[in-house]
Amino acid sequence: MTAVGILSPGEMGAAIGGVLHQGKLDVVTCLEGRSELTRLRAGEAGMRDVEHVDALVQSVDVLLSVLVPAEARTIADEVAASVRRTGARPVFVECNAIAPQTVRSIEAVIRDAGSPFIDAGIIGNPPRHPNDNTRFYCSGPHTQAFESLVEYGLDIRRVGPEIGQASGLKMVYASSTKGTTALWTELFVAARALGLEQALLDEFGPEHLVSQRLRSSIPSMPKKSRRWVGEMEEIAATFAHLGLTPRILEGAADMYRFVGDTPLADQSPRDPDPPVEQILEILTEHLNREER
Repeated sequence: MTAVGILSPGEMGAAIGGVLHQGKLDVVTCLEGRSELTRLRAGEAGMRDVEHVDALVQSVDVLLSVLVPAEARTIADEVAASVRRTGARPVFVECNAIAPQTVRSIEAVIRDAGSPFIDAGIIGNPPRHPNDNTRFYCSGPHTQAFESLVEYGLDIRRVGPEIGQASGLKMVYASSTKGTTALWTELFVAARALGLEQALLDEFGPEHLVSQRLRSSIPSMPKKSRRWVGEMEEIAATFAHLGLTPRILEGAADMYRFVGDTPLADQSPRDPDPPVEQILEILTEHLNREER
């Protein structure tokens, strides 16, 4: 392993790049058309910028796709076209929060172009240090290239031989975290709108799991709400493909759309999280405006 590419160095991608850079690995990205914040993150992480995707594909052994779900297929198409143009064959690791059937469709695009493909799912917050508490699950018949990044500070665990298994794990796990955060947000907005928030908190009690979740998960949620819409839709698609109802997670997507329509979602990832009370007040006011 001499170099790893990351598309794109957003909050998670830049954090991964920073860990690999700390592990003394050459980390490469392409910042063409990216925002100033993304450029700042990449620089802070020690990532090396190249001028276009072709240069990136030709520079690395392994390429990690770390984007919002809606962009996963687009970037895979760009990489596949670059692989055909350049003849380079980096291992493509699909790390996005997408349904197993979406992953398999992307695998076909990448393999048709001639590059090896590995499925991966990321669970946990962006890592800050080598061997931080962020888990990278992978699956597929040949995952050794990605697993070798353990030597550079990532916690990588293989879950099975099939493409789609790692992404499936991400889907079901995220339904229990981000999916329930949507539920807690909705029920507390409803309680406040009914004038029952304090009564509900009293009923739960200060040590109840819900009270703890209210204080820990909701404050950081609004700034992520718009990109979580796509993730909830991918989880819904996962469940529907299995013959289960997609409507629970479609509802979570709707809740994140609701939050995304407020100024709360305009915060930069680097802005401090607002207090829970302020978030619930803004969401309740937004609800009342929609009713009018």
